[in-house]
Amino acid sequence: METHKAKAVQYRRILVMAAVLCIVFLLSFVIGRYPVPLPDVLKIFGSRFLHLPVAVTWDAQMEIALCNIRLPRILLACLVGAALSAAGCAYQSVFQNPMASPDILGASSGACFGAALAILFGLPSYGITVSAFASSLLTLGIVYLTGTRIRGNRTVSLLLAGIMIGSLFSSGTSYIKLVADPSNQLPAITYWLMGSLSGTKLRDVAIVLLPMLTGITVLLLLRWRVNLLTISQEEARAMGVRVERLRFLVILAATLLTAASVAAAGMIGWVGLVVPNLCRKLTGNDNRFLLPASMLTGAVFLLLVDDISRNLLAVEIPIGILTAFVGAPFFLYLMTRRERG
Repeated sequence: METHKAKAVQYRRILVMAAVLCIVFLLSFVIGRYPVPLPDVLKIFGSRFLHLPVAVTWDAQMEIALCNIRLPRILLACLVGAALSAAGCAYQSVFQNPMASPDILGASSGACFGAALAILFGLPSYGITVSAFASSLLTLGIVYLTGTRIRGNRTVSLLLAGIMIGSLFSSGTSYIKLVADPSNQLPAITYWLMGSLSGTKLRDVAIVLLPMLTGITVLLLLRWRVNLLTISQEEARAMGVRVERLRFLVILAATLLTAASVAAAGMIGWVGLVVPNLCRKLTGNDNRFLLPASMLTGAVFLLLVDDISRNLLAVEIPIGILTAFVGAPFFLYLMTRRERG
C-alpha cells in the first residue's frame, strides 16, 4: 500500500511540474519588448492554428511578433531545456556519477567545431545547425570506436576517449577562431559559442525536432531499465537485461539529444548538470520519475532564463552566460546542502 501511495505522490509532483510548464509557456508569449495581452495571445493562436471564429482585437504586428519570432524561440527553449536535462539525467545514471553532464563524451566540442567551420565557410543559419549536428555525431562515432579499442572497463574507456577526442575538436575550434576574419566571422563564432536562441526560425526547430523526439522517446521507453545499470552486471544479466546494449542505447540517445541541442542553440551549460540533481531531491533516484521530472523542470528553467535574457537589458544577453550565472551558484548550494545532510 505504501508503494502505491509513494507512486501517487511522485505522479502528482510530475503533474504539478507539467502545469507549471504550461503556465510559464503561455506567459513567455506575453512578456517582451512588444507586450501582448494574454487574451490576445489565446485569440491569435486559436484563430491561426485552430481556425476558431474569434473577434480580431489585435494588429498584424502583434501576430508577427507572436508567430514568427516568439513561437519558434519558445518552442526551441522548451525542447533544448528538456533535451539537455534528459541527457544529463541519462549520463549520470549510466556513469553513476552526479557530476556527469551532457558534454561528457565530447558531443558539445564536436558541435562547436562543426558550427565554427560552417561560419568560416559562410554557410546560412540552417547550414550552421546541420554542420554542428553532423560534426557532433561524427565525434560520437570516433569516441565510441576509440573507446572500444581501449583495454579495461568499457565505461571508463568511453570517458577517456570522450575527453581526448573532445579536446582535439576544441583545439580545432580554437584554430578556426585564429584564422577567421576578425571583423565578421570571429564575432559570429564567439557569439554562437556563448549560446543563444535569438533569431530562431521554425525551420531551425524543424531541423532538430526529429532527433530530439527520437532521443527523448528512447530514454522514456527505457527509463525503468536504466535503473538496472546501477546494480552489478551479473544481477542485471540474471534479470534478462543485456547491459552493454542497454548502456549503448542510452548513451546514443543522450548524445543525440546533446548534439541536437548544441547544434540548435550553441553552448548552453549547466542545465544538464543542475536540473537532474535538483529533481533528484524531489523524486529520488528512480529514473521512472526522475527522467520526466528532469525534462519538465529543464524546459521551465530554460524558458525562464530565456525570458530574462531577452528582457533584462536593452541588449540581449547570450543565454549560455545566464545559465552559468544561475547554475554554478545553485549547484554549489546543492552540494553544500548534500554535505550537511
